[in-house]
Amino acid sequence: MTDTHTDPGSADTAALHYREISELVPLLAGGEISSAQLTEMTLERIGAVDQRLGSFAFVAADEARQRAQESDQRRKTGTTRGPLDGIPLAIKDIYDKAGWRTEAGMALRAGQVADGTATVVTRLEDAGAVIIGKVHTTEGVYTEHTPPFRAPLNPWDPNRWVGVSSSGSGVAPVAGLCYGALGSDTGGSIRMPSASNGATGLKPTWGRVSRAGVVELAATLDHVGPICRSARDAGLILGAIAGADPRDPTASLQPVPEFGTEMPTSLRGVRIGVDPSWSYRDVSADVEQAHRAAEEMLRDLGAELVHTDLPDPTQAITDWFGVCAVQTARSHQSIFPAHRDSYGPALRELIERGIAMSGIEYDELLQRRLIFKGQMEAALAPLDGVLIPAMSFIAPPVAVALAKHPLVDSHDLSSLNVV
Repeated sequence: MTDTHTDPGSADTAALHYREISELVPLLAGGEISSAQLTEMTLERIGAVDQRLGSFAFVAADEARQRAQESDQRRKTGTTRGPLDGIPLAIKDIYDKAGWRTEAGMALRAGQVADGTATVVTRLEDAGAVIIGKVHTTEGVYTEHTPPFRAPLNPWDPNRWVGVSSSGSGVAPVAGLCYGALGSDTGGSIRMPSASNGATGLKPTWGRVSRAGVVELAATLDHVGPICRSARDAGLILGAIAGADPRDPTASLQPVPEFGTEMPTSLRGVRIGVDPSWSYRDVSADVEQAHRAAEEMLRDLGAELVHTDLPDPTQAITDWFGVCAVQTARSHQSIFPAHRDSYGPALRELIERGIAMSGIEYDELLQRRLIFKGQMEAALAPLDGVLIPAMSFIAPPVAVALAKHPLVDSHDLSSLNVV
C-alpha cells in the first residue's frame, strides 16, 4: 500500500495513516496534530488512493472539515468529548444520516436521501467523531456487489476477495483511509471482511447496539459493530455506540461498561476454549499456522487453554439461510413484488426462498435455533472465551468468489464459521 500524505505538522507522519485511534489520542491532546490536519490528510489520501480501491460510496469533505474544526475548538476550551473526538471515521452505506444518500448497494435505492439519522451515527457524532463519508456494501447487505456499484479492492492484493457486505468497511481502515468504520454482521459480514483485509472486527451480542436507522437484512440476525485496526479501538467505538435506545426497543437495557480504556498486562486466570473440530477441521495450512501461533501467544500471556466440545454447527449454518430468507422477504415485502427484476440474482433468490417457506418449516428452524443457542451457552458457561478462525481459509481470489466457488457460495458457507 502506498503511503501518500502531506506533512500535518510536528507529528512524526511516516505511518500516521495507519496509527490506531488509541495512539492518536495523546497526539491530539498534546497538540502535536490537530483534527483539522488529520482530517485534511485523510481526505487527501482518499483522493490519491481510493480511486483505485473503491471503498467509499461518497465523501463528505466539507462537512468533515467543519466537524474537525469544531473538535479542535472544543480541545482548546478543554471540553473534549472523549477518545473519538476529532477522529476521522467512516460508516457503511446502510446507516442513515440526514441529508446523505443511503443506497445500500441497491440500484433501486440509487439517489435515495435519508430524512433522519441512525442512532449509532448520532452517538458517534456526539462523541466528537468526524464522519468522513460512507463506504460501499453489497446489494441489500447480502452477498453480491451489483451494478451500478463496484466491489472494493483488497488493499493487500487486488486479486483477492474483500469479504461480503462490510467490504468497504474492511478496506478503508486497512488502507489508511479512515481510522475505523461501522460495519454490520448478519452471517459473517464483520468477521469475513476483517479476516480478508487484515483488520480487527467486533460483532457485538445482538441488542448490545441499536439498529434504529439501519437498513435491515434480517432483523434477528443483524448486528451493528466496528471494524478497526486493533481490539482496543474496536472497544472505544463500541463504548460510544452501545446502549439502550427508545427508538429500538430490542436494544439491551444493560449498562455500557468502559470498553477499551485498560490494557491488561496478563491473561492469568482467563480460560480460553479450543475445540479442534472447529479450529482445525478443513482449514488451510496458513490458517492452522496462524491459529497455533495465537494459542501460543495466549499461553505466553498467562491464559489457560481448555479443550472444549462445542456443538456441531452444521445444521445451524444450513438453517441460517432459511431464517435469513424469511426475514429478508418480510423486510422487502413492500417493494419486491413490483421490482423483482431489478434485484440481483443472489438477493432475489433469497427473498423468493423466504416467500416460499411455510410457517411450520420456519418454526422448525426457530426451534432448532433455540436448541443450538442453549447448547452453545452451556458449552461457553465455564469459559471466558473460545478461539476459532474467523474463516477457515485465506481470502480467495476474486475470480473464485465471482465463480461461486463452494467456499464462498451463498448456499454453502459451512467452511466459513459464520455462526
